[in-house]
Amino acid sequence: MWIPIQIDEKSAEPLYHQIETQLRSLIISGNIAEGTLLPSIREFAGDLKCSVITVRRVYQDLEGEGLLRTKQGTGTFVSHVGDGAREEYRRETVRKALEAAVDAGRAVQFGAAELSALFREIVKLKYGEEDVKGE
Repeated sequence: MWIPIQIDEKSAEPLYHQIETQLRSLIISGNIAEGTLLPSIREFAGDLKCSVITVRRVYQDLEGEGLLRTKQGTGTFVSHVGDGAREEYRRETVRKALEAAVDAGRAVQFGAAELSALFREIVKLKYGEEDVKGE
């Protein structure tokens, strides 16, 4: 199975973290269905052109979170993700991004009103004027 993971070799973010974050998102969003057999650690490492140790760490971390389960001799499978966990992950992902944006704004002395206006402008641009008015 091919998994659409994009590696940014220029990023300061560690490779395992890039892979783990994207794989977690694919699982929680439902883009990789419950029960799906993932590639073996060696196969996935080969696809990503990275170390087997890196992929092993990603699989272990996600198994520790309950997102994956490994059956000896069979492979690693996607576990069931409940609606509550899915919604919590979505909310937390957006919260972290918004907190980072606020931190960046504060670092350059961007006022709260300026930041709020810029946020609304970007939302209108990305979602379209009609979608924003309807909320």
